[in-house]
Amino acid sequence: MLKLIMLAGISFLLLTSAVAGKEPDSCRAPRIADGGWTDNTAQNALVMTVLRHLGYEPKDQLLSVPVILESLKNKQIDIWLDNWMPSQTTEVRPYLDAKTIESFAVNLEGAGYGPVVPAYVADAGVKSLADLAAQGDRFGRKMYGIEPGNDGNRILQGKIDDPANGLKDWSLVESSEQGMLAQAEKELGKKSWIIFLAWTPHPVMGKMPISYLSGFEKDGFGPATIHTLVRSGYGEECANVARFLKNLKFTVEMEGAVMEDILANKDAAQSATMWLKANPGVLDQWLAGVTAWDGSDGKAAVLAKLK
Repeated sequence: MLKLIMLAGISFLLLTSAVAGKEPDSCRAPRIADGGWTDNTAQNALVMTVLRHLGYEPKDQLLSVPVILESLKNKQIDIWLDNWMPSQTTEVRPYLDAKTIESFAVNLEGAGYGPVVPAYVADAGVKSLADLAAQGDRFGRKMYGIEPGNDGNRILQGKIDDPANGLKDWSLVESSEQGMLAQAEKELGKKSWIIFLAWTPHPVMGKMPISYLSGFEKDGFGPATIHTLVRSGYGEECANVARFLKNLKFTVEMEGAVMEDILANKDAAQSATMWLKANPGVLDQWLAGVTAWDGSDGKAAVLAKLK
């Protein structure tokens, strides 16, 4: 009888331990922000494909940068994969300092961000911020940005507002990645002069004959790293997903390949699936120590779904 009681006690402890080690049901459907940029769409598609194959039910939501940060703070969103640094330092730093948002890891190195002009404009002598004021007429006194609330727009507007730059009669045209690119391609086709925001990775911009302007480096433009942000406490609550996020590393080439498909109007999830099928080796790092939702081997579960 004593042995039976002891065995029952051990079994209970083991069962309790297993249950305690499992993520709570609230972790089953990770809420992921989408900033509305093609690189973020590619990132989300890759991550959500892996999570689905692990047995999770991720959901994404299209939001502007200020709303993403507030949503992370208020625990309405769990994850954002596309925090560009240092350009978004002004936006993100208050949340990091207040510990309402956590920066998990750098998921991409080798990125770049800033205002550009066509190569033929650079060849004509416009290579920096200091060259713009004298050429206002040629540019129509406009700079083209992306969606309202974007850090790049903030930096450009700050340069327009600074009297030292002689740009007081210039204006910032806020649009979207797609709208700005359409305008840029139109002006490039006419050999017109235009200033617009550009970044790497981006397959369309990468093929454009453009030149980055200098004079913006102190404001956060230039070489960039991309960080994964999560709501405060997410790592402790959802340890298995957190391990995946901390393992996660993208490359410029990887994102560029998936982005190219998306820009060719292919389904993002399908594009991500095809890339993962062709490059399963990336899962060795991404899923090291990561399990499926049911506790089984994570890598094996994903590979089985990719067949």
